[in-house]
Amino acid sequence: MSMSVEQIQAFIFREARLLDDRQWDQWLECYSKDVVYWMPAWDDEDQLTEDPQTEISLIYYPNREGLEDRVYRIKTERSGASSLPEPRTTHLTSNLEILEQTGDTVTLRFNWQTHSHRYHKTETFFGTSFYTLDIRGEQPLITEKKVILNNDYINQVIDIYHL
Repeated sequence: MSMSVEQIQAFIFREARLLDDRQWDQWLECYSKDVVYWMPAWDDEDQLTEDPQTEISLIYYPNREGLEDRVYRIKTERSGASSLPEPRTTHLTSNLEILEQTGDTVTLRFNWQTHSHRYHKTETFFGTSFYTLDIRGEQPLITEKKVILNNDYINQVIDIYHL
């Protein structure tokens, strides 16, 4: 199966909209059961960490169960990150680039920016994401998501809805 840039872009836009609309269960459906969701940290030499098993990460879930647990805690107010009130977010994506399309797999990258408003304050987060998609089904599934956060300082806990 082959997907056009427009179809892939529509999928990326939909994932972002689901976060903005707090449609957590539908957002989870964008992910494969075996997804690796990773946001590496910047080290003291201004280099990204390379191994989530041995180096610090800002977020790391080795499969969708971690994302499901996070969503459960958000929905049931059992979040150690104190997610209430939930922030209002607006996700913007740009510069989508298909890096490779081989068989049923697409790898891509894009830039993103998220505005997050909570407690009378608006924060902006920005960076680049790298996705691997499985395009065999009716809807693509994210099998790998690597998020590079380019903010130098984060004055709060970063969560899945900020990315």
